[in-house]
Amino acid sequence: MGLSTHVLDTMHGCPAAGMEVSLFFTRGDEATLIRRLVLNHDGRTDAPLLDNASLCAGTYRLRFGVAGYFKARGVVLPEPNFLNQVNLDFGIAHADQHYHVPLLVSPWSYSTYRGS
Repeated sequence: MGLSTHVLDTMHGCPAAGMEVSLFFTRGDEATLIRRLVLNHDGRTDAPLLDNASLCAGTYRLRFGVAGYFKARGVVLPEPNFLNQVNLDFGIAHADQHYHVPLLVSPWSYSTYRGS
């Protein structure tokens, strides 16, 4: 299944439909954009971010457009925003395994883990 993500809006208790997400391959301080997309009604991508054939060992970054998402939902945020974008840097050690990187987020906090 490759690499997938899922975002839950913990402020409203729902999937983060419409949030912008970017995936990068990283090497040191360099980040190369692989793809940019918008999450569907379930806070997920319509297809894996990377399928098994495209996933390789290395380091990656998922960038989530948190402030833009909450502003679009009508949430009044301070300027500057406490969380503008959330960058999750993670490593893929075993490209033959499925990596799921969920995000639980509000305008004030976030958490993540390696899901299944």
